[in-house]
Amino acid sequence: MGTRCYYVYILASKIGGTLYIGVTNDLIRRVAKHKLQLVESFTKEYGVVKLVYFEQFDDPENAIKREKRLKKWKRDWKIALIEKDNPDWNDPYSEIAGPP
Repeated sequence: MGTRCYYVYILASKIGGTLYIGVTNDLIRRVAKHKLQLVESFTKEYGVVKLVYFEQFDDPENAIKREKRLKKWKRDWKIALIEKDNPDWNDPYSEIAGPP
């Protein structure tokens, strides 16, 4: 059995828009759910469907700790984190998910 990965991710409505931070063990499936807006939620209400940042972890405890820490960050810090590696707020979802 392979090593399970866990992800902390940030979605945005647009550049500089509303942000959402989540944690999952299946980034592609989870982001697809946000993009398809299948669940009545904050992300559906505010159109937060653009994946702009993610980190990978080997264990759920560290992923959850990181998610909680990021949620407490000031907005400016979150934007700086996104823009450090993704200055144009590009959505890498189609590249990491592959063809449908």
